[in-house]
Amino acid sequence: MSTVTSTPAAVRTRGPAPAPTSALRNSMTMLRRNLMHARRYPAMTISLVSMPIAMLLLFNYVFGGTMSAGIGDASSGEYIDYLVPGILLMAVGSGVLPTTVGVCTDMTEGIVARFRTMPINGASVLTGRAVGAVVQTLLSIVLLLGVAFLVGFRSGAEPLEWVAAAGLLTLMCAALTWLAVALGQLVQAPEAASSVALPFSFLLPFLSSAFVPLDSMPGWLSLFAEWQPYTAFIETLRGLLLGSEIGKFGPLAVGWGVAITLLGFLWSRSLFRRDATR
Repeated sequence: MSTVTSTPAAVRTRGPAPAPTSALRNSMTMLRRNLMHARRYPAMTISLVSMPIAMLLLFNYVFGGTMSAGIGDASSGEYIDYLVPGILLMAVGSGVLPTTVGVCTDMTEGIVARFRTMPINGASVLTGRAVGAVVQTLLSIVLLLGVAFLVGFRSGAEPLEWVAAAGLLTLMCAALTWLAVALGQLVQAPEAASSVALPFSFLLPFLSSAFVPLDSMPGWLSLFAEWQPYTAFIETLRGLLLGSEIGKFGPLAVGWGVAITLLGFLWSRSLFRRDATR
């Protein structure tokens, strides 16, 4: 008579989960890959840097005389001070487009499918992409600030306020980047990815206090602009760099930033795991 033996539970396990050090190492590898890819194919990077600079120069020198009504004299440098915080947030929003397109391209061209067959931590594919996008966007912000100072922007902020401003911009970068990583997994073509990213990278900044005060807008638009994320970040940044009143916008900006970051991160991981089971 044959004897049927059962396999112990310890033997049936799939093996240990990847160690945190392995996940970190894999994420750094993916980060290097994305930065090298950006260096070899600089079109998106150039667009990321040049568009906010063009917007800064356009609104300061072409539209500044008209749009500065009620803010200050454009020729005296008052409007450029008002304008720069909004343009900095537009630079953050500009990073949504290349990130969404890059994630969509990786997902549809098969490179992510190849990564899934390798013994690497799956989350590192997303983390490397997100961290790389944040680094690129922050570098573009530094260049934008340099141009802003050259054309007349001046800030009386103390070092601690500059640190807080840098933290605020980094939080907004992380929030929009993780949202872009999720959006890039929803579509099947880079052209569609561009359309999906457009409201977050272009439309919402224009429906905020980036260029004109809230009280100059119609009532319904002013209400929407007051409570949307861009206005909260812009007004908080203005308060830190220019000494204006922050009020409710500080807590609102932090709340929006944390909420969007968590939403984008969890959504991205959920989509990534869903695709792995198909």
